[in-house]
Amino acid sequence: MWDFEHPPHNAELAARYDIRYTQPALCADDLLAGRADLGLIPIAALTPELAIVPGCTIASLDRVRSIQLIVKIKQKTCRAEDPTRALHQIRTVAADTASRSSLAYAQILFRKFLGTDPEFVPSPADPIAMLAHADAALLIGDPALLALESRERIGQAAGPCIWLDIAHEWRTRTNLPWVAAVWAVRPKALADSPTGPSKLIEDLRQSRDHGLARIDSLVAEWTPRIAIPPETIRDYLTRNIHYTLNIECVAAIELFRRYAADAGILAPLPRLRFL
Repeated sequence: MWDFEHPPHNAELAARYDIRYTQPALCADDLLAGRADLGLIPIAALTPELAIVPGCTIASLDRVRSIQLIVKIKQKTCRAEDPTRALHQIRTVAADTASRSSLAYAQILFRKFLGTDPEFVPSPADPIAMLAHADAALLIGDPALLALESRERIGQAAGPCIWLDIAHEWRTRTNLPWVAAVWAVRPKALADSPTGPSKLIEDLRQSRDHGLARIDSLVAEWTPRIAIPPETIRDYLTRNIHYTLNIECVAAIELFRRYAADAGILAPLPRLRFL
């Protein structure tokens, strides 16, 4: 979003784009309801009516850091170095529902790869409270990043836990990137806009590239906003997140949607539609 928020391009872009910020799942709701024309949405929310804008994505090539599954260890039957056994013992997961894709990835982990089907209970993103009434907690986004900074405190309050990065769990089982979100557009809306497909793709790619060239500025901006060390913010932006929608990412989206449909988590998506 660099060009949309910073000079010299933000003024020109503001004349063509009306930007609204909200959670990923709500972005998808607004796009599908026609309240928005373009959205950075979870891949779980893609439908045949929406077209993916080529070029940009929110993904990870291994550990994403911001999607954490925290599993309580049942001390008599499980050891910290035995995550598979701990996963098989989970019956309830307190789940932050901020992102449909992240929730679906966790469900695929259990249903597809482990052959289990724990109950997912929507919960506020408070790991200590979540682990007080469930076997595991799924944290998404900032709450996951902040929880990692407080692992010792959470462990003292909730007891011994195993921390699993959902993107890493996907990568080790599929050898594909973990993809969270893409830009998607309602093609009919774009047909009525002075901004055509080529210009839209160029605007989004250029903004991404300008942001990647200004990591130091982004770290400086975000350090006062979130209680995470600057070096962790830098690593997150440069190592944890992957921003280019390449062939491997497209294959990952297709596999994710197929697994989610097979497991009854999401409706089938016959094919991906691109702008």
